[in-house]
Amino acid sequence: MLALKYLLIAGGLGMILVAVSILAYDLYRELLYRRALAAPGAGQVPAIPQLRWRTSLALALLAWGPLLVAFSIVVVPSGTAGVRVSQMSGTLPGTLYPGVHFVMPLVEDVALFDTRDQVFTTGTSEDGKTAATNISARNQLLDVQAKEGLTLGLAITVRYRLDPRRLDYVQGNLPHPVEKEIVPPTVASVWRELVPNYTVRDAFSAKREEVRQRATALITQKLSADGIIVKEVMLRDIQLPPEYAKGLETLLLKEQENDRMGVETELKQKRVRISELEAEATKVQQIKQAEGEAQVHVLQAKGESDAMQYTLPLKEKQIKQSRLEAEARKEATIQNAEAAAQAKVIDSKAETERRKLLAEAEADRIRVTAAADAERLQSEAAVLKQNPLLINKIVAERLSDKLQIMMVPADGKFFFANDVLRSMNVANQASQAEPQEGQTR
Repeated sequence: MLALKYLLIAGGLGMILVAVSILAYDLYRELLYRRALAAPGAGQVPAIPQLRWRTSLALALLAWGPLLVAFSIVVVPSGTAGVRVSQMSGTLPGTLYPGVHFVMPLVEDVALFDTRDQVFTTGTSEDGKTAATNISARNQLLDVQAKEGLTLGLAITVRYRLDPRRLDYVQGNLPHPVEKEIVPPTVASVWRELVPNYTVRDAFSAKREEVRQRATALITQKLSADGIIVKEVMLRDIQLPPEYAKGLETLLLKEQENDRMGVETELKQKRVRISELEAEATKVQQIKQAEGEAQVHVLQAKGESDAMQYTLPLKEKQIKQSRLEAEARKEATIQNAEAAAQAKVIDSKAETERRKLLAEAEADRIRVTAAADAERLQSEAAVLKQNPLLINKIVAERLSDKLQIMMVPADGKFFFANDVLRSMNVANQASQAEPQEGQTR
């Protein structure tokens, strides 16, 4: 929209410039024509020029159209606000906020105000630069008098901004610029009215925050009536008179020493009090402990006395129980002895039966073995009867494993084996005769 405004202004001015150029060119031609007529012996005279004043007038009148449209467009920048001021009715109510607005050209104008936060400060600012807006000539501080009549230098900072809703009141009733004509005198007057109610010491340390809060309230109240919003009032520093500063430093040192002595005295008193309390606590603790021990003994005695009432019946029951247990053990012992005797009788009977069975088994084994031996001997006798030479071989094998066997006729003479063989045959016949007799019996 701002580019359109500038384009319309450029177009209107261009049309006016073209109209003026046309008139100037026509007047230049008219001047040449007059010179040609005035020159003696002039040859051919140029044609009479005609002024194109109607064209120039039309262009000039048409140029006012874009110019008026351009003058009716007002652009309010960011961070500002405007108020319409009429040439006929003065300041109009309402605020024009940042953006594009239309006004009556050549009748209304727009006065712009900065609505961002502004700072009024006295003394040296935090960045080390001296404040531009100051009231006092001494060190750029605000001079005020305390209750004692001593002069203090205040370094203060007021953060404020204009109320956009009351810009019409600011434009129509307050001097301009407001940040130089209204804010500094109001702030200075408030501090100079307030500080004389306090002593230097109160303003410097004891009631410094109270002074700042009261000044903030008064400054806010006074400036808010003029459409100025106060956000913060800061009391950065207070410069004391040199003589008072030295005396105050000495006094503060003495007060610090006095406070230190008071603190030490209070600390010692507290230590004494702590010792007394500890002694009393120890005494009370010992008394309580003795009372507790006495109560414990009483309770123990009472408990023992109460326990005796239940102990005697309990002892009687224990004696009865011991008697019953002894009788039970006696009965158990008798029963165990009887059971052991019965077990021994049963064991003896079982042992007798076992031995009897073993004897029978041994007799059966002997009979079976004897029968088996008899059968074996019969079979061997039959074999030997069929082969008598086997006797010699068996005898030779049993006599020695180193004895060499030599076979000789059975009827050989002068040979010791004949007598051996003969005795063996007799023994075999006797053994065979015994079983036969046993069988006949």
